Amino acid sequence: MITFIIIGSIGLLLLLVALPLGDVFDIGDGALSGTSLGAGAVAFGAIGSIVTANGLPIVWAYAASAVFAILTVLGVQVMVNRLRATEDGRPRTLVGVAGTVTATITPSRAGEVSLDDPSELERRLAWADVEIAEGTRVVVVEQSGGRVKVRPAAAAPDDAV
Repeated sequence: MITFIIIGSIGLLLLLVALPLGDVFDIGDGALSGTSLGAGAVAFGAIGSIVTANGLPIVWAYAASAVFAILTVLGVQVMVNRLRATEDGRPRTLVGVAGTVTATITPSRAGEVSLDDPSELERRLAWADVEIAEGTRVVVVEQSGGRVKVRPAAAAPDDAV
């Protein structure tokens, strides 16, 4: 039983290191993660200890542990790969996106804008070099974290004939 406890403890340590550090222990360009290996080792140790404690032959303990550990590694790896696929990657630039001022912007005080972009669900803090009144159409010229610098949008030409 001591073998199963040691393997389970090593797996727990691997999990505790791999979860906060992420891809440090990835094998084969992400084909196998430290998280899934740690979970598999914990499963191997737990199942082996349970089978041994119930008095079953050691062969059954190793067989059951190996099968359960492999299933655990595969299941956790599938979840890790799905989570990686949902990561945003690099931040998207908002320079050039149009919007409307929702709270007046002055050179000395930030205001708010609502941007016309499908990914923009909330208003953003905005600053400008000139005063821009609420309701004015603007264009983003710079981005700093969650804040944007805007300028008034160019007026549309008159449709005079």
